[in-house]
Amino acid sequence: LVASIAGQVAKYAFEHEVYGLVNLFYVDREGNIPTFFSASLLLLASLLLVLIAGLKRKSHDNHWPQWTMLSLALLYMAVDEASGIHELLEGPGKRLLGQRDGGDIFHFAWVIFGIAFAVAFVLSYLKFFFHLPSPTQRRFFAAGTVFLSGALGMELLGSYYASLHGLRNFPYSMLAVIEEGLEMTGVIIFINALLNYLNDYYKVRLRLDSF
Repeated sequence: LVASIAGQVAKYAFEHEVYGLVNLFYVDREGNIPTFFSASLLLLASLLLVLIAGLKRKSHDNHWPQWTMLSLALLYMAVDEASGIHELLEGPGKRLLGQRDGGDIFHFAWVIFGIAFAVAFVLSYLKFFFHLPSPTQRRFFAAGTVFLSGALGMELLGSYYASLHGLRNFPYSMLAVIEEGLEMTGVIIFINALLNYLNDYYKVRLRLDSF
């Protein structure tokens, strides 16, 4: 995030791309270091969920399918982060809104599908959420709130700004940094919640040993 900010300062204040490093670290571009980092976080969360689902199934816990579906959802998000699948929804979103170029908070029209999916997912997992232990509930709630405030909240704000001023300017790049920062932080909080859950209820601790 710091590298992304520094790169945008160099680009707009000093009109220098720093030999291609600006785009390599800019969080609003695909196929670069921030994209790899974000996708890796999501993949790690998915793998931890697979581990929990396996433990649940082994202990004949009836909630193992929900953990499994959650792991698949995170896996899809990791693939989407790396490949930008959600951008394919831009055209259908604009047609649904009756707008050729989008506009206002739905300038990035794919977000209407993101909102619909988020609402449906949350509603379908409410019962599962309330069966979780209180500490896990708090951590999951914090992770979801932080992530969605970036993935949807800041996305809508950035969409509105882009509809007025475009994408190639310093203020928009800072909105993008905030958005991606919130998303990364949300996933890190979620990973921490999963590690705590594994340690508290299964006495599973993951560590790297030196050789």
